Amino acid sequence: MEEFASWRANGRRFTHRGHQIFYRDDGGGADGTLLCIHGFPTASWDWHLVWPGLCERFARVLAPDMIGFGWSAKPRNYQYSIADQADIHENLLREQGVDRVHILAHDYGDTVAQELLARDAERRAAGDESLVIESVCLLNGGLFPETHRARLVQRLLASPLGPVFSFLASERAYAASLSAVFGPDTKPTREELEQFWTLWCGKRGKRNGHKLIRYMGERPKNRERWVGALRDTVVPLRLIDGLLDPVSGAHMARRYRELIPNPDVIELPKVGHYPQVEAPADTLSAFLDFHATRVGHRTT
Repeated sequence: MEEFASWRANGRRFTHRGHQIFYRDDGGGADGTLLCIHGFPTASWDWHLVWPGLCERFARVLAPDMIGFGWSAKPRNYQYSIADQADIHENLLREQGVDRVHILAHDYGDTVAQELLARDAERRAAGDESLVIESVCLLNGGLFPETHRARLVQRLLASPLGPVFSFLASERAYAASLSAVFGPDTKPTREELEQFWTLWCGKRGKRNGHKLIRYMGERPKNRERWVGALRDTVVPLRLIDGLLDPVSGAHMARRYRELIPNPDVIELPKVGHYPQVEAPADTLSAFLDFHATRVGHRTT
């Protein structure tokens, strides 16, 4: 638990719409700025096992807890949306004086990255270089609404019973649901599950689960924009996919190959939904290889 406490103690904060947003800011390498975008229902802590390797490569590595998650503010009366989460990341980059950035995203963060890519395309079309995305690497996530296989807990949160379910959900149910999306041989430890629960419940956060889950409804409504952002981008892309993920595993990787031109896919056959937690060495290697072979020569 010492490392978990240290992650929080070494974080910084900035203000978004009057609310405090937690983020980590480290680095020491030479390859520009990397933005790490976490998933649902966890937080930036998801990156801690690959963090040293990322910081060794990149001059700066930024990883915020999105609003409603982790150690960031979790306001009850708030309009949570993918667009607003994208605003948070752009605001952080601009506040820090970053105008060129690489992205590593997972799960819910993939959808945020898709919105950021759509905005990047709009800026490029307008000749606006105030913020340029240089590369995007995606881990398991619901990139295509038609392939997203929502878990029972997600469907309950999104249902009319969502507010009640958010309030009553127990740590045991949370742990069972989260553990089920990991591979059979890469299950989270009891300590890891306790950490995930702490991040979810801190600041009475679990009461907002039914509001945060609304992103599932946003995906089909914005499919043309978000899938189009992947299909049409000039930015180098790579997908690293844990094939045993019941939510966005092998079936999602197949759809990615069908829809994305010149698909660059790295498959992790024994891994589930959390590659960066279940197989951090393999995930880091695949990401750094992408950066070195497909991105490095383009970095400015």
